[in-house]
Amino acid sequence: MPSPLSHFVVTLVCDDKPGIVHATSGAIVEAQGNITESQQFSSADTGRFFMRLQVETSADYDSFYAALSPVIERYAMSANITTVGRPLRTLVLTSTAGHCLTDLLVRQRDGHLPIDIPLVLSNHEASKPIADFYGIPFHSMPITDAASKAAFEAEVLSQVREHDIELVVLARYMQILSPQLCAALEGRIINIHHSFLPGFKGANPYRQAHERGVKLIGATAHFVTTELDEGPIIEQNVVRVDHAQSPDELRAIGQDEESRTLTQAVRWYAEHRILLDGVRTIIFK
Repeated sequence: MPSPLSHFVVTLVCDDKPGIVHATSGAIVEAQGNITESQQFSSADTGRFFMRLQVETSADYDSFYAALSPVIERYAMSANITTVGRPLRTLVLTSTAGHCLTDLLVRQRDGHLPIDIPLVLSNHEASKPIADFYGIPFHSMPITDAASKAAFEAEVLSQVREHDIELVVLARYMQILSPQLCAALEGRIINIHHSFLPGFKGANPYRQAHERGVKLIGATAHFVTTELDEGPIIEQNVVRVDHAQSPDELRAIGQDEESRTLTQAVRWYAEHRILLDGVRTIIFK
């Protein structure tokens, strides 16, 4: 009987030089690998080369990695190799709004999102019924001052260690993260927020949008950095609206876009399709 095939996803980032693709594909052939998906990009802005491959091979992980190691070392690559479809260990933070959390949990349950959520952590009790319905443990810690905020963030890091968390998702978590937490989880936190043209600050942005007669609303998913809402953008969506929509209808439309946009960003991250090129993202769809 032939040995079962492994299916790996490989991401490679390095300075752009001649021969990278040839050397990489040659090493895969030596490992008895068959490339089932291949995408690459050379950034003229930064001089960096990006590649994502999916490879079927009869080699096990250690043998496959050993075959690629000389190429990784020769080109000083940042490399990641993992199994295609492996669920990503994901911690979800939320506050009072439940639409993004619900979308993530139902798609995880139905097998449409390759993540494993061991815990939902919140600063409110509002989302507990949602987590309970999907059988996901829920823990809340109110944030009322600087001390309770520090305690909450310490709990986030504790849960990241305990559950081997690979991704933290802010599913409408309405607290600004400290610079220390952003640094500790750099490149592993995704946030979602509404987007209006023009933008509105303060309370009840949907009523402000209605009063100004906006024609486009949407959502932006991005990585979290120490600069508020300035992290590398992963996905954006917009939808046209008009004067006929009430503030409540605008809110419902906006929440749909938030859920759709956040879930897409999480899916791409879990499938190892997002690579960072400075302050922007390279996404192999």
